[in-house]
Formats: sequence, C-alpha cells, structure tokens
Amino acid sequence: MVNEATFEPVIVPLTQLVGKQYVAAAVGAAAALRGGQAKALRRLADSPVDFFPQAMQRRLARLLPQVGSAIAKPAGQSPAGASTATFNAATRTAAAPLSGFGYYRVGEDGRLFFLSKSEHYHAPLGHFFPGYRLVEIARQLGVPNATHNNTRGWITRQLEEELVLAANGLPLGDSTGLSRVLASRRPGVLNRVLNLETGSLAAEAGFKLMLARFFRSEADSPTPRHRGRTPVFIVLADDDGGPTANYHGTTLFTQMLRGMWPELGAAAQSKPLFKFVAVRPNDMAALDAAFAQHSRGRFRVAGFACELVMMNYGARTLTRQFARRAQQLCRRHDAPLMIDEIQTCLWSPQLFMFREYGLSPDIVALGKGFPGGEYPASRVLFSADLDALPQFGALVTNGQEELASLAYLVTMRWAQANAKATALFGEYYEARLRRLAERFPHVLDRVDGRRHMCSLCFGDLGVARKFTRALVARGIDISVQTYKADCPPAALTKLPLIAGPDAVDMVIARIEEALQAL
Repeated sequence: MVNEATFEPVIVPLTQLVGKQYVAAAVGAAAALRGGQAKALRRLADSPVDFFPQAMQRRLARLLPQVGSAIAKPAGQSPAGASTATFNAATRTAAAPLSGFGYYRVGEDGRLFFLSKSEHYHAPLGHFFPGYRLVEIARQLGVPNATHNNTRGWITRQLEEELVLAANGLPLGDSTGLSRVLASRRPGVLNRVLNLETGSLAAEAGFKLMLARFFRSEADSPTPRHRGRTPVFIVLADDDGGPTANYHGTTLFTQMLRGMWPELGAAAQSKPLFKFVAVRPNDMAALDAAFAQHSRGRFRVAGFACELVMMNYGARTLTRQFARRAQQLCRRHDAPLMIDEIQTCLWSPQLFMFREYGLSPDIVALGKGFPGGEYPASRVLFSADLDALPQFGALVTNGQEELASLAYLVTMRWAQANAKATALFGEYYEARLRRLAERFPHVLDRVDGRRHMCSLCFGDLGVARKFTRALVARGIDISVQTYKADCPPAALTKLPLIAGPDAVDMVIARIEEALQAL
C-alpha cells in the first residue's frame, strides 16, 4: 500500500494562489512604474507552476543509490571564515553546500548527502522546490519583499487569515467561519497573528504576551490583570528535574528558562521578579503539584510552555494525556497554554501538531518549516484575550515581508494537498525505525518522536557518535546531540516531507548497515 501511494500534483498559477484582483492591481502598478509590459507580466502570473513535477521525483529516485558517493569535483581549498571559536570547531566544510536539489545536498567534497535532518529542521520541501518559482514570479511582477508594520501587504494579510483558518480546523475560503473566529474572545481560540523573523523571536513574543498580564510594557499601558503578583513560568524539565531540556529560542529570557545565565536567572528569581519551574515530561503528579504550589500567595502561574516533540532533547514526545492535563490546569488557573511548534509545525498532516492532540492553546509559536528555508519568517498565533501589547511590543522591522508570506502560502498549499501521503510515508518511516530498535536492543535503547521526526536513542554517547560517523560516511546527514551536557545520547532525524517510500527504504538500509557495524 505504501509503495503504491504517490504525491498529489499541485499545479497552480500565482493568480490562483493570491487572487485575480490582487494580480491585476500588481500588474497594473508594475506597468505604470516600468512603462508597459502589462501583457507579458499577466501571462507570467497566469502561467501554472507544477510544485513537484514527476520528472524531479524520478530524478531524485535515480540518485538514491549514489548517496555517499562523489558525483562532482571537490571545491578545493575554501575560505576559513571569521566566526567564533566554537562555531569554527563545529564546522565541517566537507559537507558545506555547493548545490542542493530536493532532499539532496552536494558538499564541498563533491559527495552526495541525503538531508535526513531537513537542513537542521527548516527545509521540509528540500532544496530548489519548484513551487517556490511563484515567489520568483511575484518578484518579477515587482512585488517588494521589504515593507513595514504599518504597511502590511495584501499577501501577508491573506496569510494571516489562512493561518487562522488552518489553526481552527476551518477549510480554505470559509469566510463565515473566519468572521466568527475573529470575533471570538474565548480562551483557546487562535485569532490574532504577529509576523516576526526567526523562531526565537516568535517564542519570546509568546512569553511577552504572558508577562503583559503582570507588568506594563509601557508607562501608559493599562493596568495588567495580575499586577502585583509574581509570575511563575512552568516549562519542561530534563530527566533529572533540571531546566535544561526545554528549548524556546536563544533570546536572553528563554535562555534563562533552560538554565543558561545561571547567576542572572538566580538574581531575578531571588527578588523575585519572576520564577521558573521545570516539570519532567509526562510526569502528571509533578505537573499538578507545580500548578497547586504556585497558584497561591504572591505567586501566580503565568503560563505553561512546551514542545510536543522535544527535538532539542532527543525528540522526547509528550503524551496526549499529559498535554491535555496541562491545558485543563491552564484553564482552571487562568494561565495561557503556549505550544511551541517551531519544530513540529508543517510536519503534522494538519500543519499544527496541537490539532492532532486535540488541544486548543492560547499561544502558538511557529516558523522554520512554513517558509521552507527560503526566508527566516516566524509567526505567533494567539487568542484575542491576550491582545494587550502595543504596536511595538513584540515586532521586528522586517517581519511583514511579502515574499516570505508568499513562501508560506506555497508551502501550505502543497502540504495540505499531500497530507494523506506525507502521513502515510512518515508512519512508514517511524514503524521501520521501531522494528530496527527491536532487532538491535543491545545497541538502541528506543526510538522517540513521531513520523518524520524520530530519534534513535542510545545508552552510550560514544556508541551514538560512532553510529552517526558511520552514517555520515554513507552520505546520511545526521548528528548526535552533544551540545547539552545531560542530553540523552540521540541521533535526530527529520526527513523532508517530499521523501517517498523509496527514500525511506534507502535511509533505513543505511541505518541498518551502521547498526550492524557497531
């Protein structure tokens, strides 16, 4: 059944994606600026683009046996660069990209690498995805990428509406449902969107929404709902109960959440300005206790933040029971539930993994996957009840980029049309990995994660490193988590959504070879 399944063709002109009215206006404006070319530009906008042509799929399949082999001349001596000592120590120039195509990259050593991590988790459709030609067509029409917060463009505003529709499980074009959702003030109804850049800024904006219920963001801001109380942020802990497992970006606040800047964090909590509490994943008793303990006296739970698949902690996966209990407690204590979908978004057939869990969060941070690696564009979806920040409370100058928003729309169209196929292929990959774990119990502890996002967990870091070195030698771009001292030894994978069963079979075969070699 899996081998008979295929990707659904998506063949769409720019006119269909963003609407005839917008294209006509954009073409007219471009012609006025340039002095003609209206007919040629309109033909370009009306030209259908095949998002993932059969010819490309066949070419990708033919290259599978060559993964790990040299298919091009090496680049030779390359620049050393001028980065930090730690970046330089981690750099592997042999695998640095000369060219990319689909789920492949040719490194500077001329070898063919398979992107088993989707280029560190942000290229779900691989390299050179033909659907993004619509972005280039828009550029030829003169659609500018650079704009500002007060001039959010047509495409960006269209994207905001489509994200709200998808997050609430409504079909594309449901204007009645959209109007109903936008008017709601109920918790857990996602009907506001902030456009940002990078997942770190998106996650930080989510925490700012929580902080705004305790502190004024500006001197003339309205009195916060919980002014005078000390906010307590509940996050996920590591296996020892420490804070290092959670990961919500690289801003100062979110780094303190995971135990970085320990002296600064301790000083802030001793005052106390705020408190951080970490709860072990799936520990229901500890979760109940955290809410009970920090919901009395001067303290109040400010919110609970989590990733459903902790890709920065060995792909540890939250159970539905734990996530739903967290939502119940958040509702009971008037505390926002924030789901960080920076890693999981788009890799779910419903675009948002929280929908698979049956959750209705108050804040959702997303990014990485949606713009397909074309732009560093992130978004925060949240409920109207939290809409209290001023215009400049959580934004960046370039967050409203039009072409970045168009990349979102392209990615969403293909992912929505191929939800059944990607779910099937992802489940096939996960099932085969779990069978390998059963066959190699002396090497593998377990497999964590979900579908394309799976990790192979080892009992020993040295063995995990040998395993990943063996796979890299075979052309599989993979690594073991070593940047956290207490992170479980795990080799993380995140296959591109365009990987069909033939690609899955190749990856599994190479993994099996590496396990046998151990």
